Amino acid sequence: MITVFFDGKCGLCSREIRHYQTVAPRGYFNWVDIASDPEPLRAIGISQEAALMRLHVQSVDGVIHIGVDAFRTIWATLPRWRVLGLVIGFPGCYSIAVRLYDWFAKRRFERLDHCQAAIGSD
Repeated sequence: MITVFFDGKCGLCSREIRHYQTVAPRGYFNWVDIASDPEPLRAIGISQEAALMRLHVQSVDGVIHIGVDAFRTIWATLPRWRVLGLVIGFPGCYSIAVRLYDWFAKRRFERLDHCQAAIGSD
């Protein structure tokens, strides 16, 4: 099972996760809202601050994927999203996607009060 650690207090994040939940194969994902309960992160050594800053996914083999790689892990299992995951994997596309995601993630983190409250809380 793939575990997705997402920010349930972020409106955009929650809408995106709800979409994934509707198209995902049943029983393939474990969706964990780490804004409400950071405890599952402690078991795998990830701070709530880090997980709120960038999407984290734990794949079936236990590997942690972060940011764009986390999205690609999710997309690889979703109908109509697989192609995007493959395209983003191309070298030029990948580096652009990483830069864009990092830019967006930083600004989102800076603007949300619950993210700021998590700084240094672990």
